[in-house]
Amino acid sequence: MNKFDKARIDIVKDETLSKNWYHLRNVTFDYTGSSGETVRLKREVYDRGNGATILLFDPKRQTLVLVRQFRMPAHLNHHSGWMIETPAGLLDGDHPTEAIRREVMEETGYVVHDVRPIFRSFMSPGAVTEIIHFFVALIDAGERQTDGGGLDSEHEDIEVLEIGLGQASAMIDSGEICDAKTIMLIQWALIHQAELTAV
Repeated sequence: MNKFDKARIDIVKDETLSKNWYHLRNVTFDYTGSSGETVRLKREVYDRGNGATILLFDPKRQTLVLVRQFRMPAHLNHHSGWMIETPAGLLDGDHPTEAIRREVMEETGYVVHDVRPIFRSFMSPGAVTEIIHFFVALIDAGERQTDGGGLDSEHEDIEVLEIGLGQASAMIDSGEICDAKTIMLIQWALIHQAELTAV
């Protein structure tokens, strides 16, 4: 038996600190560790719901469709705030595949039918509850249905980009692409490039 099998968590109090766009909680819990000692701890937990993101790959052109939009948290941490990302969004109660199809259409103007799940990930499990579902879909970058750009009702102002896979990899090295989910999907594409191109 692993010594951590003896660890136990008992939640004592779960307080809401803020519930505006997302939910900030202060959780008090008793943690019995691997040594058998029990200590009372507090952690602030940010709950914004689960999300989905997708790699849109054109196998003929060897390009990705990415988006650029402004992110205030990045701006506040010594960045311009203009982040290059894979299309993504919250599930808002939908199944992940339906949610990502919706987000792709809203953000990029592409209609995707065959979306393939590839993995799920906690992005910042020390503070945020969110799980992101990662997908890939093959597209023809010349066949957009609309201009995309996001929803006017949510004041989204999204630029749609078509970037070569090799260029995207170089943009990670240069720091131009510094969004975690996007880096993960570009690296996944580099690993599976032969498979994606053969389809």
